[in-house]
Amino acid sequence: MKIIVPATSANIGPGFDSVGVALSKYLTVEVLEARDEWLIEHDLEFVPSDKNNLLIKTALKVSRDLQPHRIKMTSDIPLARGLGSSSSVIVTGIELANQIGQLELTDDEKLKLATDIEGHPDNNVASAIFGNLVIASYVNKKVTAVVTDFPECAFIAFIPEYQLRTADSRNVLPNQLSHKKAVAAIAISNVAIASLLTGDLVKAGKAIESDMFHEQFRQKLVHEFYTVKQIGHENGAYATYLSGAGPTVMMLAPLDKVNQIIERLEDADIEGEICSLSVDIKGVRVDSYSRVETSFCGFFATLSLCFEGITSSKLYYFLV
Repeated sequence: MKIIVPATSANIGPGFDSVGVALSKYLTVEVLEARDEWLIEHDLEFVPSDKNNLLIKTALKVSRDLQPHRIKMTSDIPLARGLGSSSSVIVTGIELANQIGQLELTDDEKLKLATDIEGHPDNNVASAIFGNLVIASYVNKKVTAVVTDFPECAFIAFIPEYQLRTADSRNVLPNQLSHKKAVAAIAISNVAIASLLTGDLVKAGKAIESDMFHEQFRQKLVHEFYTVKQIGHENGAYATYLSGAGPTVMMLAPLDKVNQIIERLEDADIEGEICSLSVDIKGVRVDSYSRVETSFCGFFATLSLCFEGITSSKLYYFLV
């Protein structure tokens, strides 16, 4: 059994702590044989390989009496880069408990569990669970989420080589906004969401780059941001924004501009990974195909042995 969870890009400009989209980088967990103690096989430094791993700690918060297993964990979601690496582990842990414990959780129940475990609303977990574009609210410990398609475009990510902790990125934010500024910020957010829902990426892009909640404060922590944004403006991108708390800089661009923009970014004096991503529309999923395929192969192998030596006429009557 494999559990697959996508990366996520949160906020998308003015959708601060309420908007996210699932993207095509993945955390994959393969659940292998049962054993006496949990064993997590991975290639990450300073990450526990036992029950102290965030994956298992999350699963055990959902269901305490889970049978331990050997687990192989692989991921191309970079850590602490604003692409939902921690959220992907939490969502995977919830799904692990759901599968091993046979809990039959709904997606809404998974979202509630993820929010309770995080202790605060997280638009990354919502996107990782549902896939697509998710707009969510968290009021009086109740979560409401709306899932919809993202307009067709490419997500071009510039992923710096350094990490940026969410806590550090939050420390640069003001404690409060004036009433006038808050109203303006909300209006910009409303226009951004409405434009995305109607497929107007030009108008959405202008609103995304006009955020007043957090971008203007966080951008100074990512010194490559302005270079990437300028390249976007010069080459037909719809918008450039900080993914989550950063440092990944995300660009929304027409599909026919992707190669041109990537070439310009590669020529720029900035160091990091550059990649084009697409929207993941499935969210968390469980792949049991390999196990089913093996079972069928075994069945037909046994069947062929049973039929070995039987003449074609006898086989016909046997099958009939």
